[in-house]
Amino acid sequence: MARKLLLEKAHVEGIRTYDVYRREGGYRSVEKALKTMTPDAVTEEVKKSGLRGRGGAGFPAGMKWSFLAKPEGVPRYLVVNADESEPGTFKDRYLMEFLPHLLIEGMICSSFALGANTSYIYIRGEYAWITQILENAIAEAKHHGWLGNNILGSGYNLEIYVQRGAGAYICGEETALLESLEGKRGNPRIKPPFPAVKGVWDCPTVVNNVETIAAVVPIINDGGEEYAKIGVGKSTGTKLISACGNINKPGVYEMDMTISVEEFIYSDEWCGGIKNGKRLKACIPGGSSVPILPANLLLKTAKGETRYMNYESLSDGGFASGSMMGSGGFIVLDEDQCIVKNTYTLARFYRHESCGQCSPCREGTGWMEKILLKIDRGQGKSSDIDLLWDIQRKIEGNTICPLGDAAAWPVAAAIRHFRDEFEWHVANPEVCQTRNFGLAHYADELQVVA
Repeated sequence: MARKLLLEKAHVEGIRTYDVYRREGGYRSVEKALKTMTPDAVTEEVKKSGLRGRGGAGFPAGMKWSFLAKPEGVPRYLVVNADESEPGTFKDRYLMEFLPHLLIEGMICSSFALGANTSYIYIRGEYAWITQILENAIAEAKHHGWLGNNILGSGYNLEIYVQRGAGAYICGEETALLESLEGKRGNPRIKPPFPAVKGVWDCPTVVNNVETIAAVVPIINDGGEEYAKIGVGKSTGTKLISACGNINKPGVYEMDMTISVEEFIYSDEWCGGIKNGKRLKACIPGGSSVPILPANLLLKTAKGETRYMNYESLSDGGFASGSMMGSGGFIVLDEDQCIVKNTYTLARFYRHESCGQCSPCREGTGWMEKILLKIDRGQGKSSDIDLLWDIQRKIEGNTICPLGDAAAWPVAAAIRHFRDEFEWHVANPEVCQTRNFGLAHYADELQVVA
């Protein structure tokens, strides 16, 4: 059984409340940080831990904190990205719903390290019930002296506020989030300047997601070096995975990133195998925006080595034969799933969520959606597949924010690994126009492993 640093107490009865959370050892890291450490010492422990941002990019958290500008007389801010709009990802929701005080505890330690006296939780609008859970937990923490003025007699002051978004995927991008937090339309900003220099209200700001900030608690409690001993290589500590799709045991799992992808999918401790005894066809390992991998490349790298559930192994070989850990949204597809239809569904989502600021994304996502719909309905031509490839190539890397890349990568990977399935749709228009089926009708012709 894998060691749990974040979810160990998740199912303790009443853990949402302050009294139970405190009884179970909550807020020890705040006591340690504020009474025995300096802000720089807290940052140094996070650096030693090797903690990488758990929101998608995997950038070292301690290094990101060290970039924060500290001009005299200018306030600094911590903003927690709780937008979590990536399809297939729901682990931050789980943390906030069951362990709200863990997030608050992590925010106090992180804010202390950053010299921030005001911090925000920006939460997606659809998480209305979780907003109330967080508000209640903040009120409890303040009532017991963990927030407000002169916390624990340390002279440090901190207030935390929850801000609901309006349900826009684009506001998961940190600069669009900051625009929305300021009351503006959630359009991404051109960088530089980066938020560490000019963030919310043009003040130095650090933006980290929920899981990243929650992980600060065990790092301070146990020490950065101890945290770094868990995991492998640059994939230190534990990672929350949102597992869903055609598996027997969907849910949120915490792992130390040393287990293989095959073990994660088929072990009874984790996903419990493919539902209904079907064969594995493919997986999107890090949320809908990362490249899909066919079963053969999901279980083994291009070199034939075992692929593990960590940042380095999932990306081994680049996008030609690898993917990304991303936000940890692990979407499993069985042999009956139609890649063309799934890719169309994703393209439709990204077209809808594009803010429209950049023409390659604004126009290109719409074109990809229309072409994929044509192919799925049996109205496509062979040249449409090449046109799709050309469009995604001209979107990637040509937009202000990564939404363009997020829309392009699923299309590119689907064509790269499952071009035969696109060609099947083109070659069998009469079947596509009259059916509503998955892969079962032509599974033997495609890339499926036992």
